[in-house]
Amino acid sequence: MRNLISLITLALVVLSCKKKDYVTFSGTVENKTSDSIVIANPQKGYQKTIKLNEKGMFKDTLKVSKGFFFFNNGKNKTSIYLTNGNDIKVNFDANSFPKSLLFSGKGAAENNFINKTRLDQENFSVGLKDLLELPDTEFETKLNAYTSGFKSRLENKDLDTAFVALQEKSITSLKKKVYIMHEEKQYVKTKLAKGMPSPKFIDYEKIDRETVSLDDLKGKYVYIDMWATWCPPCKAEIPFLQKIETEYHDKNIEFVSISIDSRDDYFTWSDMVEEKNLSGIQLYANEDKSFTTAYRINDIPRFILIDPAGNIVNQDAPRPSDPKLIELFNSLEI
Repeated sequence: MRNLISLITLALVVLSCKKKDYVTFSGTVENKTSDSIVIANPQKGYQKTIKLNEKGMFKDTLKVSKGFFFFNNGKNKTSIYLTNGNDIKVNFDANSFPKSLLFSGKGAAENNFINKTRLDQENFSVGLKDLLELPDTEFETKLNAYTSGFKSRLENKDLDTAFVALQEKSITSLKKKVYIMHEEKQYVKTKLAKGMPSPKFIDYEKIDRETVSLDDLKGKYVYIDMWATWCPPCKAEIPFLQKIETEYHDKNIEFVSISIDSRDDYFTWSDMVEEKNLSGIQLYANEDKSFTTAYRINDIPRFILIDPAGNIVNQDAPRPSDPKLIELFNSLEI
């Protein structure tokens, strides 16, 4: 009899120590704007809808694979981190989300970390424009203060080790991206500032194979249109550009359109120039990227205005469809 009791007791201990293969997820939503919450991860093919009761309370179990999930309550959305065995409680006010969002219970540490990071990044994003304008030393000081605060929060012993590893990669990636953005911003502010010598294109071809370089156009203002035949917004600007070219044909300005079409599309470009009787100086870059790289051109159409001395007037000039272009021309007495 004593042995039987011992075996039953041992079985109960084993069962109580067995890790749950699901998450217990519960909470309360104040001022609810939806009658349910949704937990989802499209990549994992997982989605579960949990109904709220009249008081905005809910409770359910979720059988998941460890990782990040979307937490959606109507207009309120955030990310959460779930691991089977967790017992997470969440409370928030739908009218004050995510500031009111608070997790408790086993698994709360990771999710409170995510929410704090979200709030910090919202403030960081608001100030990002100003941050990128700062000189190198001040920029590094402020960026390091943000990343140091982030890393210090990762020292919380309650955080899952896999979660910590992912967050360390995330902050390293963010820091790298912001550094690149700062370098680009500073390059534009200095190398592409008004009055700086313009980067040059050399020996770009016309349809008749005659070559033209930027230096050939010195003595006149040069309005450059960077475009391609496959770009609808570029083609939408053509009628406006042709109208302005006609109005300024006897003024001290040259209108230059540079196609960045690939070699495979050369004849598409040349045929279009002839069929649509495109005016101005029509040039083909022949996949030379030196000019577009120097001007940090990532999107087209892009318009550039250069003065008669070959210096930059505006590295991102108004489009032909923008009335501000004529205002700019008038201010320069072109």
